[in-house]
Amino acid sequence: MLSPPLNLPKWLEENSHLLKPPVNNYCIYNKDVTVMIVGGPNARTDYHINETAEWFYQYRGSMLLRVVDPCPPAGTSAFRDIPIQEGEMFLLPPNVPHNPIRFGDTVGIVLEQPRPEKSLDRLRWYCQACSEVVYEDAFHCTDLGSQIKSAVQAFTGNDEKRTCGKCGELAAVKPAGVVRP
Repeated sequence: MLSPPLNLPKWLEENSHLLKPPVNNYCIYNKDVTVMIVGGPNARTDYHINETAEWFYQYRGSMLLRVVDPCPPAGTSAFRDIPIQEGEMFLLPPNVPHNPIRFGDTVGIVLEQPRPEKSLDRLRWYCQACSEVVYEDAFHCTDLGSQIKSAVQAFTGNDEKRTCGKCGELAAVKPAGVVRP
């Protein structure tokens, strides 16, 4: 059976309380494609790695998509910030580590493909001092909101997981130096 069209402004008026930290998302469709409405603000330091592409559309306000570029231009850092302004869309290729930063009173829509049966989503934290991977958690994604929340809480509450094996720096649990685009 086909679902009726969704009136997004009306849905937000009635359901914005569902967009709660740390992930701030609500899945409105999850069959042939996953469609999530995502609100701000959020304050996460993990980078999500999905084996399938993700499509971002910024409905209200702007967001910042922090990525680790697999093919950075010569002489530049692999760590990049991609601002996505209101009304803009962006297609993120598979397997690109990314950290979506959303600001207060912003709303976006994210589309994801169903995960292949044996695929693994990963959450990765990098050292802010030396850029080394500090910790990574992997799981087969069945409920992104609850699984990310659980992984984030396990990381933030464990200093051993947060300590960089290369330089000894304790990884931050709140993003620093973020400027709204």
